[in-house]
Amino acid sequence: MINIRHEAYKIVVKVLSKNVFSDKMLHQMSKKIQAVNENADLLYVLVKGIIKMQNNLDYIASLYTDPQKYATTNKKIKVLVYMGLYQLLYCDNIPEYAAVNETVTLAKKLYGDKVGNFINAVLRSYLRSKKINYPQNPAERLSVEYSFPKSIIEKWLEYWGAEKTEMLCMYFNDVPKLHIRINFLATNRKRLMKYFERRNIKVYPSEASNNILVTEQVREVLNEVAFLEGYYSVQDASSALVVELMNPRMNESIIDFFAAPGGKATYISELMANTGELITIDKYPNKIKKIKQAMERLQITNMKLHAVDAFQFGPVAPAYDRVLLDVPCSGWGVLQKKSEIRWQLNQDIPKLLKLQENALKMGASFLKEGGYLIYSTCTLNNEENEKQVENFLGRNPSFELIPAEEDIPIIYTENGYLKTLPFEHNLDGAFAAKMKKVG
Repeated sequence: MINIRHEAYKIVVKVLSKNVFSDKMLHQMSKKIQAVNENADLLYVLVKGIIKMQNNLDYIASLYTDPQKYATTNKKIKVLVYMGLYQLLYCDNIPEYAAVNETVTLAKKLYGDKVGNFINAVLRSYLRSKKINYPQNPAERLSVEYSFPKSIIEKWLEYWGAEKTEMLCMYFNDVPKLHIRINFLATNRKRLMKYFERRNIKVYPSEASNNILVTEQVREVLNEVAFLEGYYSVQDASSALVVELMNPRMNESIIDFFAAPGGKATYISELMANTGELITIDKYPNKIKKIKQAMERLQITNMKLHAVDAFQFGPVAPAYDRVLLDVPCSGWGVLQKKSEIRWQLNQDIPKLLKLQENALKMGASFLKEGGYLIYSTCTLNNEENEKQVENFLGRNPSFELIPAEEDIPIIYTENGYLKTLPFEHNLDGAFAAKMKKVG
C-alpha cells in the first residue's frame, strides 16, 4: 500500500528545495498509485495545493507558534506543517482528526516524536482558534492571503489596482479547467462533443475559439482513447488565439522558433491542412522528441523538426511567409496551471528582455516582403509585451502593426494587440502582436 501523503511530501520538498517542476514526478507516481488500484487525486491536490499556497500556509503557521523560532525551522519540517494545515483549510472531504493524525504520524515516522509533537501542537492550536488576521498593507495582505511573492503583487497593483489584482490572485488560485483543441483534420466539434456525451464527460465550447472545448473532467479526458488517436490536443484558448491571429494559410512556408511544447506548431499544421512546410525549432532535443510524438499522434506530415538554438539556425534568408516568435518570458499569464512559477519569479528580467529583443531582430531576418512576424508571450508584463513591440517597430520602419481585431474577436484585443487578462476573460494571460513586412 502506498502512503500518498508521504509521496506528496517528498515531491513538494524536492520542488521547493531544488526549484524544479512537479508534473513529471506527479505523473510517474500517479501511475504507480493507479497500478495498485488506488486513487491518485489526493496526491495531485496536496502537491499542487501546498506548492501554490505555501506563503499563506507559512504565515498561518507562524501565528500558532513562536514566530522567531518558527522562522529558523528547517524547510522539510515546515512542509509537514503546510501539509497538515492545507488539509484543514482546503480539503473539506478530509475529517479534521484524519488530517492531524495522518500528518503527525508521518512526521514521527520521518523525524521522531519531538518533531511530531511540534506539528501536532501547531495544528491543534489552529483548530482551537481559527481566526486569521492578515496584514493591513494591501501588498502584504494579498501576498500572504493568496500566496504570491510580494514583489509581483506590487507590480500588479501598479498595473491594475487592488480590486483587479485580488481578482487575478483568485483566478490563479482556482482549480484550472482543461482546454482541448479539436483536430478538425480528424473530426469536427459536433462529432467530438457527441463522443464525450456518450461517455458522460461534460464539455462545452470555448467563447474565445471555435476550435476549443472546455472541461473540468481533466483526468477522464486525458485518458480517453480518442486523445491517444489524435482527435484532440491540450491547448489553452489563449494560446490558440495566437495561432488564429497568425492566420496561417495553405501551401505557405512558415517557421516557428522556440516551438516547445509544440501546441502552437501542431495547430499551425492543422490550419495549413498538412500543406506547405512548417519549420519547427527548439534547442532542447527532449522537447523536440515530444513534438515529434504529437506530430505522429495527430498525423501531421508538413512539419520539419530541428533541435538547435534558434539563434544558431540557418542559413538566414528572407524566405518565409510567416514567422512565429513565442519567446521565453516571465510566465505571469500561466500561474494557475504552473504552481511553481510564482516561486521561480526571480528570473533575470533584463536578460529576458535582451533575449526577446534579439529574437525579434533574428526572426525578422527570415521574413520575406509582405510576410507576417508574430511575437507572443504568456506573460502580463508590459516591458516584455507592448514595450518590446513598440521598440522593435521604432527601429524597423519597414514593419507595421496589423490590428489584432482583423483576425480574432475584438474582446481579446487591446490597442491592436492580442491581450487576454485572466480576471476578465477566464483564460490564461497571453499577449501577441502581428507585424507585416511592408518594405
